[in-house]
Amino acid sequence: MKRFSRRRFLANTGTATASAFVASAFLAEGWAAPSKRPAGIQLYMVSDALTKDPSDTLTKLAAIGYGEVETAGFANLSAAEFRKRIDGAGLHCPSAHLSFVFEETGKLLQEANELGVRYAVSSVLPPVAPSSKDLGVILKMLNALTLDDFKKIAHLANEIGQQAKQAGLQYAYHNHNFEFRDLGNGHTGYSVLLKETDPNLVKFEADCGWMITAGVNPAEFFRKYPGRYPMIHVKDFTPSSGTSTTLAIGTEQHATELGRGHIDYKPILAAAEAASVEHFFVEQDPPIVDMAPLEAAKVDYEYLHPLLDK
Repeated sequence: MKRFSRRRFLANTGTATASAFVASAFLAEGWAAPSKRPAGIQLYMVSDALTKDPSDTLTKLAAIGYGEVETAGFANLSAAEFRKRIDGAGLHCPSAHLSFVFEETGKLLQEANELGVRYAVSSVLPPVAPSSKDLGVILKMLNALTLDDFKKIAHLANEIGQQAKQAGLQYAYHNHNFEFRDLGNGHTGYSVLLKETDPNLVKFEADCGWMITAGVNPAEFFRKYPGRYPMIHVKDFTPSSGTSTTLAIGTEQHATELGRGHIDYKPILAAAEAASVEHFFVEQDPPIVDMAPLEAAKVDYEYLHPLLDK
């Protein structure tokens, strides 16, 4: 099976076409001063540009001011070759999203080591591989996961975490919103995952935007579970997106640039800092409207950088 990339999982109709955008436009503004905590970006956000020209796109991100990147695929390169492009742009890559369940775990962990990351992350972790690669089938499966399914996912996460540890890596689980659906008796899928995974084997990457879309406050999780969140995604949604625990990409939830939606990240980032979160990745799910993804990345950086530099 071909790589089941995060882009394919979260495929949207009508991805915005990147406008003509040259690195010199960023470079002319000069490199941003280093932050106390460098701003990072999930590369899924700029995947089209990255596939067309990896080195140029990474250079543009560095010129904006980003210090770290998190991968979601390798832009049609090998993991080792992609790492060379990242290093060439002067960027640090601590984390990779990998297709656990959809591909063999040992192979993915080998690629993570070739990439030179610390964290091997599942963008989504179903209890078994879906019967089809069709997006509708996958979404239906995720939105119907039961309490027993999440217990199976917790067991699977522990197994992956153990294999990752043996490979010198740390596994982490990345959430969306469906994990917070009420499963009865005060249980959610996320509460099962937190309770039934080994804290030494399974860490969490909190996607704060999806948490808030699900109606929960990520700051409360940082305070309650210090040490389990080495990374977060910093994502905003339009006010019209509302609250939902059903994952329906491109219809009900609409991502937007940081500071242009409804999420105030000041208290969230303060709680993250108090909980010793190490890495902060901007992520804006396509389709990105009214501007090219690299332009949106610049808007996102200009919101996040001052908050991290305090």
